[in-house]
Amino acid sequence: MLFLVVALMLFGVVLGTVAHVPLTVTVAGAAVIAAWLAVFAIRERHGRRSGASAN
Repeated sequence: MLFLVVALMLFGVVLGTVAHVPLTVTVAGAAVIAAWLAVFAIRERHGRRSGASAN
């Protein structure tokens, strides 16, 4: 539960920051996050297909 509170607080800080930084910085940050999520999704899908356990 504490993790969720911290995550929501950080989310609020990030959203507040987005309102004050230039659009190019926001787009670059969004691209980095999207790439990170894509890599994570590919690794998860590959791990499930190979039968590897997440534990």
